[in-house]
Amino acid sequence: MIRIGVPSKGRLMQDCFDWFGARGVVMRRSGNDREYSGVVDGFDGIVPVFLSAGEIPRELAAGRIHLGVTGSDLVHETLADDEVEELARLGFGQADLVIAVPNVWIDVETVDDLDGAAAGFRAAHGFRLRIATKYHRLVREFLTAHGVADYSLVDSLGATEGTVMNGTAEAIADITSSGETLRANHLRVLSDGLIHASEAVLWSSRTAEWSKEDQAAMGRLAEVLGVRRQSR
Repeated sequence: MIRIGVPSKGRLMQDCFDWFGARGVVMRRSGNDREYSGVVDGFDGIVPVFLSAGEIPRELAAGRIHLGVTGSDLVHETLADDEVEELARLGFGQADLVIAVPNVWIDVETVDDLDGAAAGFRAAHGFRLRIATKYHRLVREFLTAHGVADYSLVDSLGATEGTVMNGTAEAIADITSSGETLRANHLRVLSDGLIHASEAVLWSSRTAEWSKEDQAAMGRLAEVLGVRRQSR
């Protein structure tokens, strides 16, 4: 049985249902909205598994689900390329992972400016400029590629935009869609501060066990969805 991890609630779940449904794969919950089991009407050998978006990368890597729908930001932050395969970008759940700085930093417009500000900050204060984020891997890779060194990452588990106002960080790197929360907290995105443009993606696990029956069901599903799976 192919297990497909899908978002467990909200707009992402409905958008996921709509994307599959538009291609003839009709998913639904098997009971009320509080039940975490479901069915796929008219398609044997497949069952949806309702998980939070953050749980889906973990379950894909562990091989406990065969397919999963979750944001590309979460997968690229937590998994290696040999653990999953991208099958399709779904066109919803778009959000950007960006670097934002206080509006009062009028001379900091680019990542290169941030590098200079970070060096000056360390010289003035004796410690490195702090950037609050949940995305340590993606942010570190981005800043390293741009030659930024004098900084430290501060882990943020929520309300990242408030860390600057609260004095626990000098800048942030976070997901945003409209930018309203950034503006409300007097922050702005660097002109070249886009780290990752995220959206919902259908992923295939490279670590899950695929029986002959699973392979056959996946072949039928791939044909209906118009996707191609390279790993076997």
